[in-house]
Amino acid sequence: MTRILADLPDEDIKWLDQLAAELGKSRAAVLREAVSAYRADAPKDWLEIGFGAWKDRDDIGDAVKWQRRERASTTRPWDDDYEQVKAEFPDLFNAEDDRQRQIQLEMKGGRYPAPKKPSAQ
Repeated sequence: MTRILADLPDEDIKWLDQLAAELGKSRAAVLREAVSAYRADAPKDWLEIGFGAWKDRDDIGDAVKWQRRERASTTRPWDDDYEQVKAEFPDLFNAEDDRQRQIQLEMKGGRYPAPKKPSAQ
């Protein structure tokens, strides 16, 4: 068995000593049992545990459609898929988004005017 050194707050040590006394065990025995219990209870596969977690939700409608809409809401005018996302969810975008998209396209095409240099005073 390997020996370890661990730093714990004083309040935790007091609690641990009290628990060990109540159980009639050493502090080390209580810690060993706690680690064993934690390992036994620890989920083995987070993907399996999380799969289907939202299947019974009825407040969002179709979960896949909801997720697509949530992802679409983060689309910005400079994103490459702006037009496709806007076609699917037009209510998420406004005239200012379209204006910003046009500026972005002009900048990418080299048609945007160079910034004006400040005049000497």
